[in-house]
Amino acid sequence: MVIKNHYLHRVAPCSKAYGIFEKGGFFGGTLKGVVCYGVPAYNPILKSLCGADEMNNIYELTRLWIDDAVPKNGESFLISNSIKKLDKEIIISYADSSMNHLGTVYQSSNWYYIGMNKRHTSDLAIKGMDLHPASITDKFRGQKNRVEKLIEMFGEENIYRRERSLKFRYVVFNANKRRKKELMKKLTYNILPYPKEIEKGDNDGRLTTK
Repeated sequence: MVIKNHYLHRVAPCSKAYGIFEKGGFFGGTLKGVVCYGVPAYNPILKSLCGADEMNNIYELTRLWIDDAVPKNGESFLISNSIKKLDKEIIISYADSSMNHLGTVYQSSNWYYIGMNKRHTSDLAIKGMDLHPASITDKFRGQKNRVEKLIEMFGEENIYRRERSLKFRYVVFNANKRRKKELMKKLTYNILPYPKEIEKGDNDGRLTTK
């Protein structure tokens, strides 16, 4: 259902998934929304977010889909209530600027905004396969000449490089006040004001916010 309805239409890491249901029916009603959490596909964030000692304490909110019929606060309701059930304390998520997403749902749920990711200009891609760059290179993890191996597997004409869109990064802590204070001290990113608008800049087409 998530693959069908989410705008990316592709599989994402998923260790935990929770749903929101319409009341009624013998089994409790119809599924109207899903949120998925998994280990971040971008491995460097595991060590850089709150330090290496917290790298196994992180989930990424990888997918969120809510039926249009659900009231406006349905997304924030599902997120806030599902986070309480997770077995990890640090949750990160991204809002894709290429889809004009600012992350308003994270802002309304009181997440912390920690800036945008760096622009990547050399992500590998395979024609006809909409995969995360990390999923592509993982096919030959630890091996040399991974690009050459991908070319052998899929053909040179099907391997190309593309620019990854800029994303707004948000983080929230699933912990009590004392523990949250500890994690805030470990956070290696600055907490910034929420972005409110996306503008196309003159600086090589980079996105700026205000």
